[in-house]
Amino acid sequence: MTISYNWLSSYLPEKISPQKCAQIMTAIGLEVEGMETYGIDPQQLAALIVGQVITCEKHPNADNLSLTTIDTGTKESLQIVCGAKNVAVGQKVVVATIGTLLHPIDGEPFTIKKAKIRGIESFGMLCAADEIGLSHNHEGILTLPTDARIGDSVSNYFDGKQDVIMEIGLTPNRTDAMSHRGVARDICAYLSYHERKNIAPLLPALSSIPTGSSPITVSIEDEKACMRYSGVLIENITVQESPNWLKERLESIGQKPINNIVDLTNFILFETGQPLHAFDADKISGNAIHIKTLPAGTPFITLDEKEHKLTATDLMICDAEKPLCIAGVYGGRESGVTQKTTRLFIESAFFSSSSIRKTSIYHQLRTDAASRFEKGTDISETKSVLQRAIHLILEITEGKVVGGITDIYPTPLEKKKITLTQSYLHRISGKEYQPDAVGGLLQNLGYEVTTTPTGWNTLIPYNKPGTKLAAEIVQDIMRIDGLDNIPIPQHITITPEINRNKKQFKLRSKVINMLVGSGWNEIFTNSLTNGRWYPEQEKENRVVMMNSLSIELDTLRPNMLLTGLNTIAHNLNRKNQNLSLFEMGKTYKRNENEFSESPRLALYTCGMSNNGDWKNKPQQVDLYFLKGTLDNLFQYAGLSAHYSPAEDALLDDALTIMVGEKIIGKMGKVKSTILKINDIKTSVYYADLRWTEVEESSNNLIAYQEISKYPIVHRDLSLVVDKQVVYADIEQATHKAGIKKLNAIELFDIFENEKLGTNKKSMAISFTFTDDTRTLTDEEIEKMVQQLISVYEKELKAEIRKQ
Repeated sequence: MTISYNWLSSYLPEKISPQKCAQIMTAIGLEVEGMETYGIDPQQLAALIVGQVITCEKHPNADNLSLTTIDTGTKESLQIVCGAKNVAVGQKVVVATIGTLLHPIDGEPFTIKKAKIRGIESFGMLCAADEIGLSHNHEGILTLPTDARIGDSVSNYFDGKQDVIMEIGLTPNRTDAMSHRGVARDICAYLSYHERKNIAPLLPALSSIPTGSSPITVSIEDEKACMRYSGVLIENITVQESPNWLKERLESIGQKPINNIVDLTNFILFETGQPLHAFDADKISGNAIHIKTLPAGTPFITLDEKEHKLTATDLMICDAEKPLCIAGVYGGRESGVTQKTTRLFIESAFFSSSSIRKTSIYHQLRTDAASRFEKGTDISETKSVLQRAIHLILEITEGKVVGGITDIYPTPLEKKKITLTQSYLHRISGKEYQPDAVGGLLQNLGYEVTTTPTGWNTLIPYNKPGTKLAAEIVQDIMRIDGLDNIPIPQHITITPEINRNKKQFKLRSKVINMLVGSGWNEIFTNSLTNGRWYPEQEKENRVVMMNSLSIELDTLRPNMLLTGLNTIAHNLNRKNQNLSLFEMGKTYKRNENEFSESPRLALYTCGMSNNGDWKNKPQQVDLYFLKGTLDNLFQYAGLSAHYSPAEDALLDDALTIMVGEKIIGKMGKVKSTILKINDIKTSVYYADLRWTEVEESSNNLIAYQEISKYPIVHRDLSLVVDKQVVYADIEQATHKAGIKKLNAIELFDIFENEKLGTNKKSMAISFTFTDDTRTLTDEEIEKMVQQLISVYEKELKAEIRKQ
């Protein structure tokens, strides 16, 4: 937030230097992140003189330049080439003669020299406001009053007042400090506490409350969304340029002046934190204001000429016939103030923060007013702020209030009551405070305080709508005391926390350690991704950001693949080609108006599984390398998983990973069309595990089993099967045999040849048998082998290859 030192000082009863002011603000939690000087030193204007344009002709060699003759009060007039479009004969202008040092508002100072511009000599410069450091305005040369004396120093016509602009880092809960008066309140509370005297902020002048009834009636249909609404009608006003003091205030904090009415509402917003809205009263049909919602889909055109389709929850300010304004967010085209406006209706209201935030985000209308309403404004100030507006409008125009102030407050809001004990204050702050000092400190911040034997009963001021806990009162006490004054204890104690998800955390940690130990690297990618990467037909199921900061980061990822491929592409482009990466993350999905997120473990690999050495050759990663890693992972997790072929939009040779009948993930080779999105030309293999299902299926218990004293027995079978049969089919058939003494099976060879028959292949399987109680006999082993053969012949139509 931007704060003007001069503006802030107008509310402080004592003069404080900018440096001390910044120190106090940082100490009380309003961290000053930057300070810069604004305005101009009077000495910088002294060398500039008042001149008058005697002649103004088109430059003979340039369409956009003018050739002028300027009277500067000397015997000879000056010939000056000017590029401003607003230069005209008779104007009093700011002239920088040859040798004058200019201090522009942006850039370094420079000296005016004699120049030849498009073949014509120029003996000086006619200056714009930004070129002499007065403001950022560069729309044309600066013109002076007609009574300015030719040859005078320009410093006689400008006070040359300098300002210091401070940027403060305001946390979201500090809505009470989102104004110059709010910051002044905190500074005065700090000074009162530390200097042991009562220092209160200066309050601006208010207009007396007019009496009578306003011709414009107000009704509130949605009292939850609009808890208070104040308004006043002012006639005989003239919309014109704002006075200099008002323009200077707004320009100092980066606001562009528009006209006296709009500028006043903006001034009051940054003075008090309360947004106002001005309507052209002649455009209010039926002399009636209705605060209500309209049917979904109702079109509404805002001041920026854009049409918005309203939702059923958008709070609107309407007249008897039409909507006038999106409440607290943006004005409407049909009710805005123009140069022809002579009657004003000014609104000061309290709107529900949740209602304003929903509307502002949905329509992507992020305004200064909306930002304050959605954080919470002071419901007690709507009427007094309106009095301030009346005072200023009558001061700068010849307006007249018609009737009185309309103030609709159906259910007055009670102040929240919070009890703070001395023991709790000490426990949270780590410091002993004097009870009387705490009571005075809180009262200076607007709290109503009653001291009790054990602490304080407080009523929370309306300007702190977010204060709901005693801890937040402690925070205010610590701020005003000064965060730098909190003592650091010699001993720090930590209260252990019970981890209610110990099993899940242990499994996650175990799997990550296993992967890292196997040579895989963990990555963290952005859950926001580019929606253009995904098929258009899937758009309805994607979670798309409504107010994304970048078109390339507009969607929450529906899968882990593409964000991981982006990381792979980044590494490949830097010649890091052998990659085995994994990520624990979440994917996001939309189902109509419901949203869901799913924890995932994704694995990506490409290039070589090892670099090779004098003894071992480098090996290219493939589907089997990835499957081997998954098998080890499942063994660590206590899972017994199997694989089955599947079709997938992202993967070739896709396999579904299952535990029993439950799908826990998928794996495969990434399709070339997907790789092209990131311009990847090498093969990439990918596995996606549904981590919630992995956790549910995991039996992560470690059990000890003694190594068998008896020998294990190996037997091999060569099965001739159809080419469509995969190893997973053999595993399932083996499981159906139900042989308890069969400990393991392993595929060790695949052979294809025309001699085996059409569409046939041979798969060689190794079996391991053992018994923990005795040595198996040949007869028992042969019986189990025959049992397996029967199952394979029945389930797979397999033949046993004899040679």
